[in-house]
Amino acid sequence: MSFYDERVLPHVINFACSTKPVRKQREKIVPLAEGDVLEIGFGSGLNLPYYDAQKVRKIWGLEPSEGMRRKAQPMVDASSLDVEFIDLPGESIPLEDDSVDTVLVTYALCTIPDAITALEGMRRVLKPGGSLLFCEHGIAPDEGVRRWQHRLNPAWGRIAGGCNMNRDIPDLITQAGFKITADERMYVPGAKILSFNYWGRAKAV
Repeated sequence: MSFYDERVLPHVINFACSTKPVRKQREKIVPLAEGDVLEIGFGSGLNLPYYDAQKVRKIWGLEPSEGMRRKAQPMVDASSLDVEFIDLPGESIPLEDDSVDTVLVTYALCTIPDAITALEGMRRVLKPGGSLLFCEHGIAPDEGVRRWQHRLNPAWGRIAGGCNMNRDIPDLITQAGFKITADERMYVPGAKILSFNYWGRAKAV
């Protein structure tokens, strides 16, 4: 990876993903995780403070960027949670079938190049009855905002580590073989092209 990707981008992403509105979204979804957890796009560890340590046994933190893992390490070291890094892309999950109780993905489906393949892998490793918990930004409901999302997305992706502002998150989840059982969505404070959020829970079907 380039110097920008490994040394600059982790700090940019950490700043963008730690704003107050995003923290509020994390507070809604992360505490629902339980048992053995696979977190996709562990990033700089911003979800760690929101886990319920009484409900979680272990966290596998999948994060392909060495720069992000390096930035996360102090938070992991300071946490009482049992965290083990997986340094592979979201499309490559080296866990056994039916091995985790919860898959958590927050602000990562926008960036994974083949999101459906990654989601199919998440479904594979979930135990029967396990939950996919998600919180993501994506395609807006308003036509005017969507037009700007489509127009700006190519340039945005080049400077934001491959992030896509116009992905249809519920559609990706259902295409990968999940049924969404809790579905909430709204604009959070911020630029509208980046602030329409989807969050909830899904089960494998």
